[in-house]
Amino acid sequence: MATLSLENVTYTYKNAQKAAVLGVSCRFEEGKVYAIVGPSGSGKSTLLSLLAGLDLPTDGEVAFDGESLVGLDLDRYRRESISMIFQAFHLFPLLTVLENVCFPMELCGVAPKDARPRAEALLEGVGITKEQMGRFPSKLSGGERQRVAIARSLASNARIILGDEPTGNLDGANTQNIIDILCSLAHEKGYCVIIVTHDMEVAEAADVALRMRDGELRLA
Repeated sequence: MATLSLENVTYTYKNAQKAAVLGVSCRFEEGKVYAIVGPSGSGKSTLLSLLAGLDLPTDGEVAFDGESLVGLDLDRYRRESISMIFQAFHLFPLLTVLENVCFPMELCGVAPKDARPRAEALLEGVGITKEQMGRFPSKLSGGERQRVAIARSLASNARIILGDEPTGNLDGANTQNIIDILCSLAHEKGYCVIIVTHDMEVAEAADVALRMRDGELRLA
């Protein structure tokens, strides 16, 4: 079972007068949706960067399956163990929807002939039609692009999904659709889903809601 844990994690940016993340201890497990809420500047995005291995703590330890990220190949960790979903989707504009989802599999050495049918199945699983798979991302709505981003996040077989305001650019109906998909991935397929958000709908739907303020993390 894939888990992420933080033990007394502190992170201070260079030349900063105070820590962005201060003494955080927490454990994230498969099968649950976690929402991290808090005002801008509270440390949410910094915490997500630490979980993703984009930064390492100034003090304390972030561990994946009990092993400190300090001892891991971080490029491989980000490629194979965690996936990210962003507010702005970050799909490749010059690749079709299908090619966007094939890309991370091919990056991990999957042959194109094997990547294509799996990408189609992942896209169908989030409600993208065969006709839409041949489009470029710009020809999809915001909600459709976010569903493609979710399908792409599943392509690497990573068991941990990190969401950075994944509903931030969506209307109410599409927000609920994305919440439903992410909850289904956790509850029915065993993913660990960690979402940084300002959206209280997301927080209310999560299994565990956490609040961040002044770099400290507490139950909401």
